Amino acid sequence: MSPDPSSLIADLPTPSLLLDLDILESNLDFMQERADSLGVRLRPHIKTHKCVEIGRMQIQRGARGITVSTLEEAREFARAGFNDVTWAFPINPTRVDELAELSDETTLAVLVDSLEAVDALESAGLALRTWLKVDCGYHRVGVDPASETALQVAGRLADSRTLDFVGCLTHAGHTYSQDSREAIAAVAEEERSVLVAFARRLRNVGIDPGELSVGSTPGMSVVTTLEGIDEVRPGNYALYDYTQHVLGSCGLDRLATSVLATVVSSRPGENGCVADCGALVMSKDTGRDKPVHFGRIYAGLESRELDPTLRITSVSQEHAKVSRALPVGTKLRVAPNHSCLTVAQFDHFTVVRGNQVIDRWRIHRARGPLGGPAQTSEST
Repeated sequence: MSPDPSSLIADLPTPSLLLDLDILESNLDFMQERADSLGVRLRPHIKTHKCVEIGRMQIQRGARGITVSTLEEAREFARAGFNDVTWAFPINPTRVDELAELSDETTLAVLVDSLEAVDALESAGLALRTWLKVDCGYHRVGVDPASETALQVAGRLADSRTLDFVGCLTHAGHTYSQDSREAIAAVAEEERSVLVAFARRLRNVGIDPGELSVGSTPGMSVVTTLEGIDEVRPGNYALYDYTQHVLGSCGLDRLATSVLATVVSSRPGENGCVADCGALVMSKDTGRDKPVHFGRIYAGLESRELDPTLRITSVSQEHAKVSRALPVGTKLRVAPNHSCLTVAQFDHFTVVRGNQVIDRWRIHRARGPLGGPAQTSEST
Protein backbone atom coordinates (compact mmCIF):
# COMPACT_ATOMS: atom_id res chain seq x y z
CA MET A 1 0.00 0.00 0.00
CA SER A 2 1.29 3.43 -0.91
CA PRO A 3 1.61 5.98 1.88
CA ASP A 4 -0.84 8.85 2.29
CA PRO A 5 0.26 11.40 -0.37
CA SER A 6 -0.37 14.20 2.12
CA SER A 7 2.01 12.82 4.73
CA LEU A 8 5.34 14.41 5.62
CA ILE A 9 8.62 12.77 6.58
CA ALA A 10 8.07 13.72 10.22
CA ASP A 11 4.77 11.76 10.22
CA LEU A 12 6.37 8.42 9.31
CA PRO A 13 6.83 5.52 11.71
CA THR A 14 10.44 4.45 12.24
CA PRO A 15 12.76 3.03 11.24
CA SER A 16 12.00 4.00 7.64
CA LEU A 17 14.28 4.00 4.61
CA LEU A 18 13.88 7.27 2.73
CA LEU A 19 14.65 7.68 -0.97
CA ASP A 20 14.93 11.26 -2.24
CA LEU A 21 13.56 11.09 -5.79
CA ASP A 22 15.09 14.41 -6.89
CA ILE A 23 18.57 13.23 -5.93
CA LEU A 24 18.04 9.76 -7.40
CA GLU A 25 17.05 11.23 -10.77
CA SER A 26 20.08 13.53 -10.74
CA ASN A 27 22.41 10.61 -9.95
CA LEU A 28 20.98 8.46 -12.74
CA ASP A 29 21.33 11.31 -15.24
CA PHE A 30 24.91 11.96 -14.11
CA MET A 31 26.16 8.41 -14.63
CA GLN A 32 24.36 7.89 -17.92
CA GLU A 33 25.93 11.12 -19.19
CA ARG A 34 29.34 9.95 -17.92
CA ALA A 35 29.05 6.66 -19.80
CA ASP A 36 27.86 8.39 -22.97
CA SER A 37 30.69 10.91 -22.87
CA LEU A 38 33.27 8.16 -22.33
CA GLY A 39 31.88 6.13 -25.25
CA VAL A 40 30.82 3.03 -23.30
CA ARG A 41 27.56 1.19 -22.65
CA LEU A 42 26.16 1.46 -19.14
CA ARG A 43 24.98 -1.81 -17.61
CA PRO A 44 24.15 -0.74 -14.05
CA HIS A 45 24.52 -3.12 -11.13
CA ILE A 46 21.16 -3.26 -9.36
CA LYS A 47 22.47 -4.97 -6.18
CA THR A 48 22.54 -1.56 -4.45
CA HIS A 49 18.86 -0.71 -4.89
CA LYS A 50 17.24 -4.08 -5.80
CA CYS A 51 14.27 -2.05 -6.98
CA VAL A 52 12.36 -2.56 -10.25
CA GLU A 53 11.21 1.07 -10.42
CA ILE A 54 14.80 2.34 -10.22
CA GLY A 55 15.96 -0.24 -12.75
CA ARG A 56 13.32 0.94 -15.20
CA MET A 57 14.45 4.54 -14.72
CA GLN A 58 18.00 3.46 -15.60
CA ILE A 59 16.86 1.67 -18.76
CA GLN A 60 14.74 4.66 -19.79
CA ARG A 61 17.84 6.86 -19.60
CA GLY A 62 19.82 4.60 -21.91
CA ALA A 63 21.25 1.75 -19.85
CA ARG A 64 21.78 -1.49 -21.82
CA GLY A 65 20.58 -4.30 -19.60
CA ILE A 66 21.41 -4.77 -15.93
CA THR A 67 23.94 -6.53 -13.70
CA VAL A 68 22.93 -8.61 -10.67
CA SER A 69 24.73 -10.35 -7.81
CA THR A 70 22.29 -13.20 -7.13
CA LEU A 71 20.01 -15.52 -9.04
CA GLU A 72 17.16 -14.19 -6.91
CA GLU A 73 17.80 -10.68 -8.23
CA ALA A 74 17.99 -12.04 -11.77
CA ARG A 75 14.72 -13.91 -11.35
CA GLU A 76 12.79 -10.95 -9.89
CA PHE A 77 13.96 -8.55 -12.58
CA ALA A 78 13.33 -11.05 -15.37
CA ARG A 79 9.76 -11.45 -14.13
CA ALA A 80 9.45 -7.65 -14.24
CA GLY A 81 10.37 -7.65 -17.94
CA PHE A 82 14.13 -7.00 -17.90
CA ASN A 83 15.44 -9.01 -20.84
CA ASP A 84 19.23 -8.62 -20.69
CA VAL A 85 20.81 -9.68 -17.39
CA THR A 86 24.41 -10.40 -16.41
CA TRP A 87 24.92 -12.44 -13.24
CA ALA A 88 28.29 -10.99 -12.20
CA PHE A 89 29.26 -13.61 -9.65
CA PRO A 90 31.34 -16.77 -10.18
CA ILE A 91 29.10 -19.66 -11.19
CA ASN A 92 28.00 -21.68 -8.18
CA PRO A 93 27.88 -25.33 -9.32
CA THR A 94 25.09 -26.08 -6.82
CA ARG A 95 22.80 -23.60 -8.63
CA VAL A 96 23.45 -24.60 -12.25
CA ASP A 97 20.14 -26.46 -12.56
CA GLU A 98 18.28 -23.18 -11.98
CA LEU A 99 19.96 -21.46 -14.92
CA ALA A 100 18.04 -23.33 -17.63
CA GLU A 101 14.65 -22.13 -16.39
CA LEU A 102 15.92 -18.60 -15.82
CA SER A 103 17.48 -18.41 -19.28
CA ASP A 104 14.01 -19.12 -20.71
CA GLU A 105 12.76 -15.92 -19.03
CA THR A 106 15.53 -13.52 -20.04
CA THR A 107 18.77 -13.26 -21.99
CA LEU A 108 21.14 -14.34 -19.23
CA ALA A 109 24.92 -14.03 -19.14
CA VAL A 110 27.01 -15.77 -16.50
CA LEU A 111 30.58 -15.52 -15.28
CA VAL A 112 33.38 -18.08 -14.84
CA ASP A 113 36.98 -17.99 -13.70
CA SER A 114 37.89 -21.70 -13.65
CA LEU A 115 37.91 -24.80 -15.82
CA GLU A 116 35.65 -26.48 -13.24
CA ALA A 117 33.00 -23.82 -13.80
CA VAL A 118 33.18 -24.32 -17.57
CA ASP A 119 32.83 -28.08 -17.02
CA ALA A 120 29.72 -27.55 -14.87
CA LEU A 121 28.01 -25.42 -17.51
CA GLU A 122 28.92 -27.70 -20.43
CA SER A 123 27.90 -30.84 -18.52
CA ALA A 124 24.47 -29.32 -17.98
CA GLY A 125 24.21 -28.69 -21.73
CA LEU A 126 23.37 -25.04 -21.22
CA ALA A 127 23.70 -22.59 -24.10
CA LEU A 128 24.57 -19.47 -22.13
CA ARG A 129 26.34 -16.21 -22.78
CA THR A 130 29.50 -16.47 -20.66
CA TRP A 131 32.04 -13.92 -19.46
CA LEU A 132 35.57 -14.70 -18.31
CA LYS A 133 36.25 -12.94 -14.99
CA VAL A 134 39.73 -11.38 -14.86
CA ASP A 135 41.55 -10.15 -11.75
CA CYS A 136 42.72 -6.57 -12.32
CA GLY A 137 44.43 -6.22 -8.93
CA TYR A 138 41.59 -6.62 -6.43
CA HIS A 139 42.63 -10.26 -5.77
CA ARG A 140 39.17 -11.47 -4.79
CA VAL A 141 38.13 -13.64 -7.76
CA GLY A 142 39.09 -13.84 -11.43
CA VAL A 143 41.89 -15.43 -13.40
CA ASP A 144 45.37 -13.96 -13.12
CA PRO A 145 45.74 -12.24 -16.52
CA ALA A 146 49.42 -13.28 -16.71
CA SER A 147 48.76 -16.97 -15.98
CA GLU A 148 48.50 -19.98 -18.23
CA THR A 149 45.20 -20.81 -16.54
CA ALA A 150 43.73 -17.61 -17.97
CA LEU A 151 44.60 -18.76 -21.49
CA GLN A 152 43.26 -22.24 -20.82
CA VAL A 153 39.89 -21.03 -19.56
CA ALA A 154 39.58 -18.49 -22.39
CA GLY A 155 40.45 -21.20 -24.90
CA ARG A 156 37.81 -23.54 -23.51
CA LEU A 157 35.20 -20.81 -23.75
CA ALA A 158 36.19 -19.86 -27.27
CA ASP A 159 36.05 -23.50 -28.43
CA SER A 160 32.88 -24.46 -26.54
CA ARG A 161 30.07 -25.93 -28.65
CA THR A 162 27.42 -24.78 -26.18
CA LEU A 163 28.66 -21.64 -24.46
CA ASP A 164 28.75 -18.24 -26.15
CA PHE A 165 31.99 -16.52 -25.10
CA VAL A 166 30.88 -12.90 -24.67
CA GLY A 167 34.12 -11.39 -23.47
CA CYS A 168 36.25 -10.46 -20.47
CA LEU A 169 34.98 -8.76 -17.34
CA THR A 170 36.71 -7.30 -14.29
CA HIS A 171 35.94 -5.20 -11.22
CA ALA A 172 38.31 -2.84 -9.40
CA GLY A 173 36.84 -3.26 -5.94
CA HIS A 174 40.06 -1.87 -4.49
CA THR A 175 38.95 1.62 -5.55
CA TYR A 176 37.07 1.56 -2.23
CA SER A 177 40.29 1.30 -0.22
CA GLN A 178 41.87 4.42 -1.72
CA ASP A 179 42.16 7.74 0.13
CA SER A 180 41.86 10.35 -2.64
CA ARG A 181 40.24 11.01 -6.01
CA GLU A 182 43.69 10.81 -7.60
CA ALA A 183 44.31 7.37 -6.10
CA ILE A 184 40.89 6.16 -7.24
CA ALA A 185 41.58 7.42 -10.75
CA ALA A 186 44.91 5.54 -10.77
CA VAL A 187 43.19 2.26 -9.82
CA ALA A 188 40.49 2.84 -12.44
CA GLU A 189 43.19 3.31 -15.07
CA GLU A 190 44.91 0.14 -13.87
CA GLU A 191 41.59 -1.71 -14.25
CA ARG A 192 41.24 -0.46 -17.83
CA SER A 193 44.84 -1.08 -18.85
CA VAL A 194 45.02 -4.59 -17.32
CA LEU A 195 41.92 -5.71 -19.20
CA VAL A 196 43.01 -4.14 -22.48
CA ALA A 197 46.45 -5.77 -22.16
CA PHE A 198 44.86 -9.14 -21.42
CA ALA A 199 42.67 -8.82 -24.51
CA ARG A 200 45.82 -8.15 -26.51
CA ARG A 201 47.41 -11.28 -25.04
CA LEU A 202 44.42 -13.37 -26.10
CA ARG A 203 44.54 -12.00 -29.63
CA ASN A 204 48.24 -12.87 -29.82
CA VAL A 205 47.40 -16.55 -29.27
CA GLY A 206 44.47 -16.51 -31.68
CA ILE A 207 41.59 -16.08 -29.22
CA ASP A 208 39.03 -13.35 -29.81
CA PRO A 209 38.62 -11.63 -26.40
CA GLY A 210 35.13 -10.38 -27.22
CA GLU A 211 33.76 -7.39 -25.34
CA LEU A 212 35.53 -5.79 -22.38
CA SER A 213 33.55 -4.83 -19.27
CA VAL A 214 34.73 -2.89 -16.18
CA GLY A 215 33.21 -0.79 -13.50
CA SER A 216 32.91 0.53 -9.98
CA THR A 217 31.14 3.64 -8.78
CA PRO A 218 34.30 5.34 -7.42
CA GLY A 219 36.17 4.62 -10.64
CA MET A 220 33.37 5.73 -12.93
CA SER A 221 32.90 8.91 -10.91
CA VAL A 222 36.46 10.11 -11.60
CA VAL A 223 37.91 8.19 -14.59
CA THR A 224 38.95 10.31 -17.58
CA THR A 225 39.34 7.68 -20.32
CA LEU A 226 37.96 4.21 -21.06
CA GLU A 227 39.74 3.64 -24.36
CA GLY A 228 39.38 0.02 -25.47
CA ILE A 229 36.48 -0.70 -23.09
CA ASP A 230 32.95 -1.54 -24.27
CA GLU A 231 30.85 -1.61 -21.11
CA VAL A 232 30.77 -0.33 -17.51
CA ARG A 233 28.83 -1.71 -14.52
CA PRO A 234 28.73 0.76 -11.60
CA GLY A 235 25.89 0.26 -9.12
CA ASN A 236 26.21 2.35 -5.97
CA TYR A 237 25.97 5.61 -7.94
CA ALA A 238 22.16 5.43 -8.04
CA LEU A 239 22.04 6.13 -4.31
CA TYR A 240 25.64 6.91 -3.29
CA ASP A 241 26.35 6.92 0.49
CA TYR A 242 28.52 8.53 3.13
CA THR A 243 31.53 6.33 2.31
CA GLN A 244 31.41 7.48 -1.31
CA HIS A 245 31.37 11.06 -0.04
CA VAL A 246 34.46 10.46 2.10
CA LEU A 247 36.20 8.77 -0.86
CA GLY A 248 35.56 11.86 -2.98
CA SER A 249 33.16 10.17 -5.41
CA CYS A 250 30.33 12.56 -4.62
CA GLY A 251 29.16 15.48 -2.51
CA LEU A 252 26.65 15.23 0.31
CA ASP A 253 24.06 16.53 -2.13
CA ARG A 254 24.17 13.18 -4.00
CA LEU A 255 23.21 10.95 -1.03
CA ALA A 256 19.79 9.74 -2.15
CA THR A 257 18.99 7.46 0.80
CA SER A 258 18.73 8.07 4.51
CA VAL A 259 17.25 6.30 7.50
CA LEU A 260 14.56 7.97 9.57
CA ALA A 261 14.92 6.90 13.21
CA THR A 262 13.55 7.83 16.61
CA VAL A 263 15.25 8.26 19.98
CA VAL A 264 13.68 5.58 22.20
CA SER A 265 15.76 5.89 25.37
CA SER A 266 17.70 8.78 26.93
CA ARG A 267 18.80 8.19 30.50
CA PRO A 268 19.40 11.25 32.71
CA GLY A 269 23.04 12.12 33.30
CA GLU A 270 24.41 10.16 30.33
CA ASN A 271 26.16 11.72 27.34
CA GLY A 272 24.30 9.75 24.68
CA CYS A 273 20.95 8.19 23.87
CA VAL A 274 19.56 5.20 21.97
CA ALA A 275 17.63 5.19 18.70
CA ASP A 276 15.79 2.45 16.78
CA CYS A 277 18.36 2.06 13.98
CA GLY A 278 20.64 -0.78 15.03
CA ALA A 279 22.67 -3.23 12.95
CA LEU A 280 19.55 -4.69 11.28
CA VAL A 281 18.82 -1.21 9.97
CA MET A 282 22.17 0.50 9.35
CA SER A 283 24.36 -2.62 8.97
CA LYS A 284 27.73 -2.86 10.72
CA ASP A 285 29.78 -1.03 8.11
CA THR A 286 31.85 1.67 9.79
CA GLY A 287 32.73 5.01 8.29
CA ARG A 288 36.03 5.82 6.66
CA ASP A 289 36.54 8.93 8.78
CA LYS A 290 37.32 9.32 12.50
CA PRO A 291 35.97 8.72 15.05
CA VAL A 292 34.54 5.39 13.85
CA HIS A 293 30.77 5.45 13.42
CA PHE A 294 27.87 3.52 11.92
CA GLY A 295 26.17 6.52 10.31
CA ARG A 296 26.28 10.31 10.37
CA ILE A 297 23.22 12.30 11.41
CA TYR A 298 21.81 15.34 9.61
CA ALA A 299 21.28 18.64 11.39
CA GLY A 300 17.51 18.34 10.87
CA LEU A 301 14.93 16.28 9.00
CA GLU A 302 14.98 18.71 6.08
CA SER A 303 18.66 19.66 6.27
CA ARG A 304 21.31 18.42 3.83
CA GLU A 305 24.08 19.39 6.28
CA LEU A 306 25.46 16.96 8.85
CA ASP A 307 25.45 17.77 12.56
CA PRO A 308 29.14 17.70 13.58
CA THR A 309 28.24 16.42 17.06
CA LEU A 310 25.90 13.58 16.08
CA ARG A 311 26.79 10.09 14.88
CA ILE A 312 25.86 6.47 15.58
CA THR A 313 28.66 5.32 17.88
CA SER A 314 27.71 1.64 18.26
CA VAL A 315 25.00 -0.79 17.20
CA SER A 316 23.50 -4.00 18.47
CA GLN A 317 20.72 -5.85 16.69
CA GLU A 318 18.01 -3.16 17.02
CA HIS A 319 19.63 -0.55 19.29
CA ALA A 320 21.84 2.29 18.09
CA LYS A 321 23.80 4.46 20.49
CA VAL A 322 23.89 8.14 19.54
CA SER A 323 26.80 10.40 20.46
CA ARG A 324 24.77 13.10 22.24
CA ALA A 325 21.79 13.03 24.59
CA LEU A 326 18.46 13.90 22.92
CA PRO A 327 14.91 13.72 24.25
CA VAL A 328 12.92 10.52 23.76
CA GLY A 329 10.76 10.91 20.67
CA THR A 330 13.31 13.01 18.76
CA LYS A 331 13.40 11.99 15.11
CA LEU A 332 16.76 11.66 13.37
CA ARG A 333 17.73 11.40 9.71
CA VAL A 334 20.84 9.24 9.32
CA ALA A 335 23.20 9.00 6.33
CA PRO A 336 24.26 5.34 5.90
CA ASN A 337 27.91 4.46 5.45
CA HIS A 338 27.07 1.75 2.91
CA SER A 339 23.77 2.14 1.13
CA CYS A 340 23.95 -1.35 -0.42
CA LEU A 341 23.88 -3.03 2.98
CA THR A 342 21.41 -0.62 4.55
CA VAL A 343 18.95 -1.08 1.67
CA ALA A 344 19.24 -4.85 2.06
CA GLN A 345 17.77 -4.56 5.58
CA PHE A 346 14.46 -3.11 4.32
CA ASP A 347 11.46 -4.36 2.36
CA HIS A 348 10.67 -1.05 0.69
CA PHE A 349 11.80 2.51 0.05
CA THR A 350 9.63 5.36 1.25
CA VAL A 351 9.97 7.73 -1.71
CA VAL A 352 10.03 11.46 -0.98
CA ARG A 353 10.41 14.76 -2.78
CA GLY A 354 11.68 17.32 -0.36
CA ASN A 355 9.66 16.87 2.82
CA GLN A 356 6.71 15.22 1.06
CA VAL A 357 6.12 11.46 1.04
CA ILE A 358 4.93 10.39 -2.42
CA ASP A 359 5.25 6.62 -2.85
CA ARG A 360 6.56 3.27 -1.63
CA TRP A 361 8.75 1.02 -3.81
CA ARG A 362 9.51 -2.61 -3.07
CA ILE A 363 13.07 -3.83 -2.47
CA HIS A 364 13.59 -7.36 -3.85
CA ARG A 365 15.97 -8.87 -1.30
CA ALA A 366 15.07 -12.58 -1.33
CA ARG A 367 17.84 -15.08 -0.65
CA GLY A 368 18.34 -18.79 -1.26
CA PRO A 369 17.46 -21.25 -4.06
CA LEU A 370 13.96 -22.14 -5.09
CA GLY A 371 12.68 -25.37 -3.61
CA GLY A 372 9.61 -27.31 -2.70
CA PRO A 373 7.41 -26.66 0.32
CA ALA A 374 9.16 -26.53 3.65
CA GLN A 375 9.51 -29.86 5.38
CA THR A 376 8.42 -30.12 9.01
CA SER A 377 9.03 -32.76 11.60
CA GLU A 378 7.50 -33.51 14.93
CA SER A 379 9.18 -35.10 17.90
CA THR A 380 7.41 -37.24 20.45
